[in-house]
Amino acid sequence: MNTFDFLVQRKTRASQLGAGFAVILIVVACSMPWWADPSWMREFTQIACYFIFASMWNLLAGYGGMVSIGQQAFLGFGGYMLVIMANKMAVNPFVAVPLAAVLTALIAVPVSRLAFRLQGGYFAIGTWVIAEVFRLSFANASAIGGGSGTSLTALQDIEKATRESVTFWMTLAAVVATIGLTYWFLRSKQGLALLAIRDSETASESQGIDVKSTKLAVYIVAAFGAGLAGALYFLGNLRISPDAAFSVNWTAFSIFIVMIGGLGTIEGPILGAVIFWALNKFLSDYGTWYLVELGLLAIVITLLFKEGLWGFVQRKYDVRFFPVQRRLRIKER
Repeated sequence: MNTFDFLVQRKTRASQLGAGFAVILIVVACSMPWWADPSWMREFTQIACYFIFASMWNLLAGYGGMVSIGQQAFLGFGGYMLVIMANKMAVNPFVAVPLAAVLTALIAVPVSRLAFRLQGGYFAIGTWVIAEVFRLSFANASAIGGGSGTSLTALQDIEKATRESVTFWMTLAAVVATIGLTYWFLRSKQGLALLAIRDSETASESQGIDVKSTKLAVYIVAAFGAGLAGALYFLGNLRISPDAAFSVNWTAFSIFIVMIGGLGTIEGPILGAVIFWALNKFLSDYGTWYLVELGLLAIVITLLFKEGLWGFVQRKYDVRFFPVQRRLRIKER
């Protein structure tokens, strides 16, 4: 009589090879301040902030099923907290970055009480309205420049090379942490609960999952990441204004990154961010036509690859660098 061994597999060959390649890539990236052109590091900082923001939107919408078009509220809040602490409270600007992210997570708690009263499309529109309230509030605060904004003057006494290097290293660490912690979370029991909630809240509750607490936790984590992205972006940009910090373009671009890369995948925002950077690098000089081209590309990819580019690769070739699924393997003894 045949007997079988049952094995739950959580790794793939691609994930094992990818881990080794990622370590080499991180080591090389860490050395960039000593050999790379400063413009490269500035470009990396900007696109990395878009990636972090897009990854948080993907966590919220792609995995949690909460489609928000107002996450720029938290990005702008994080940026302004950085400037206020650094300029007005004499906090070291680099120390102010994680503190700004923490404060953003805290403000997300009362905001969630308003947002979670809405469902579906109303939730999406409601988050945008909340973002506009944030923008108008900071635009009317004359102490921080009002509608015209203000500069991050606290960095003026720090040598330019030091400022750029530390900003780059902090951004690189934030990218690695974003990918690593998202991967760890999605492989945990809480990650499985989040996926279940996305598919059916009613069925999740019937299985004993605390839907409200799980959604709140993800909403706060996404706000923390958005605030971190905002603080890092304006740390490198050296200037902030309400229109730049709370622009709906942040969410529009993050949706573009996630949708063309692959909604509900960790690899998708990485691929989408690279494509977005390339398009921004070579097509942004065309003005409004640049936005038209982004829109057309998003439409074409959505029509041809409904699961996004990486979603297509993952489905067709079963390549998973960040496998979050559990696979049952049956082996005959």
